[in-house]
Amino acid sequence: MMDIVPLIDRIGESPTAALFGLLTGLVFGVAAQRSRFCLRAATVEFARGMMKDKVAVWLLTFSTAVVWVQGAQLFGLIDTTEARMMAVPGSWSGAVIGGLLFGAGMVLARGCSGRLLVLAATGNLRSVVSGLIFAVVAQMSLTGWLAPLRDQLAALWITEGGRNMDLLAALHLPREAGLVMGLVIALIALELSRRHKIGASRLIFASGVGFAVAMGWVLTYALSQVAFDPVQIESATFTGPSANTLMFFLDRSSVLEFDIGLVPGVVLGSFLAAAVNKELKFQGFEGPNPMRNAMIGAALMGFGGMLAGGCAIGAGVTGGSIFAGTAWLALFAMWIGGMSMDVILGGRGQPAHI
Repeated sequence: MMDIVPLIDRIGESPTAALFGLLTGLVFGVAAQRSRFCLRAATVEFARGMMKDKVAVWLLTFSTAVVWVQGAQLFGLIDTTEARMMAVPGSWSGAVIGGLLFGAGMVLARGCSGRLLVLAATGNLRSVVSGLIFAVVAQMSLTGWLAPLRDQLAALWITEGGRNMDLLAALHLPREAGLVMGLVIALIALELSRRHKIGASRLIFASGVGFAVAMGWVLTYALSQVAFDPVQIESATFTGPSANTLMFFLDRSSVLEFDIGLVPGVVLGSFLAAAVNKELKFQGFEGPNPMRNAMIGAALMGFGGMLAGGCAIGAGVTGGSIFAGTAWLALFAMWIGGMSMDVILGGRGQPAHI
């Protein structure tokens, strides 16, 4: 395990947590911008009967996260049994309802929450507006007017035993099964990549998104082992962190934590990657209908992500990498919600590559 005590002694526990969030966000931002990773893009492509580069990139990112995280657990670098996502009861009803809402919202908004953050950093003003609405609604769902409704829906059906379900344990599978499953999905992704001639650079950056998720888990776990105060073991997600980051700049009593470093890190990483590759460009709404859809979609994602226990990254990749039961269900619901909304729109949604 890395020795981070000198760093903590120098800058303190909270700044160290924020720094770890910043580093995780930087890696995520660069990798996501260069790979054009997005769950919305993959679901739209799949809904239209295709299994091309968008699906391949998503599968490679997901599988890489699973491989890195499960490998780190086998080597004793992390123990996610006490991670925030696993140590508290999960909500099956929240995963289904929230996942469906989030999936539908990301198609309307033309990007999942993580993708909106990446695009906003490159000058996409549509994503700036949608991202702000997403953060505000997420905060309303966490502690504001929408919190009672979220609580009621989440309480309809929760996991037993006072904890989330560990899928590998529930299926009586050895811990190595998670690593094997990740490798199998990676092979499928690489075969799709070969068929559609996806360049090595894009594949490396897609893998980098998954690596960033594992990086967050390892860093927060390392901090939890030496910190005096309790530290949440967590990794990349954007529903709660977007709300927390917004409140950090609005409330002077807010404190530094992993979340507060993560969001600025993603913005900075995406901006630098786009700047180096000369892809910075201001973009706005093309008309009132796209603006209306984006605003509605962002609101659906804000509430849905908070209800589901995470966004396309938080539940879909971060939670999936540790085999949290509700995270896998939420991810499935997001796929269904996204594909259903694309069908409702008659396949008239924007191309998946935005």
